Amino acid sequence: MTINFKGEQLVLSTERAIYWEAQQMLIVSDLHIGKSAHFRKNGIQVPSTVGTTDLHRLSNLITQFMPETLLVTGDMFHNNINSDANAFMEWRKKYPDLKVVLVKGNHDDLRNEDYEALGITVHSKELLLFPFRFIHDKPSAIDEYYNISGHIHPGVMLYGKARQQLKFPCFYFGADCAVLPAFSVFTGLKIMTPGKGDSFYVITPQKVVKL
Repeated sequence: MTINFKGEQLVLSTERAIYWEAQQMLIVSDLHIGKSAHFRKNGIQVPSTVGTTDLHRLSNLITQFMPETLLVTGDMFHNNINSDANAFMEWRKKYPDLKVVLVKGNHDDLRNEDYEALGITVHSKELLLFPFRFIHDKPSAIDEYYNISGHIHPGVMLYGKARQQLKFPCFYFGADCAVLPAFSVFTGLKIMTPGKGDSFYVITPQKVVKL
């Protein structure tokens, strides 16, 4: 779904990403690369295919939109370099001309030299590209920039005719902050309650639907 927001065209993808046409920028949040390997290391059985599936989805998005820049609004990695992160290193070699920019989240604890080796430009707090501020979590102060964040893994609960409950990830747009869905499929959902003026764009298997 393409929306016009703050005078900019944004494409909301069913693959949990935004494409900002004017900047030729693909925007995602909460990849949590290395999370499945971290769980396996601690004795929790998680399929090793989780990380590679996310990277395959990311490749498909790059093929579809041909962005100049991949922007990650936090939690690109899940703590330290491990086997999943090594898989990302190999993936990164396929796109040497792609600019990768990270606004650090609470799980991004790699060393500076690790980010440099991966060709990732890091912003510790935020990235300002008018009219948007890209930040991992919603800031307390409000100014002329509209905030686009991640962190909370937003979702909605929909109810079927037989009273069944279905959870879906979503894009949330509020008065002063939007929240991207977690890109990784290996994350939970925080069910959001609509407030006055809020917009929810629900990601179903077939398409993005505005509530």
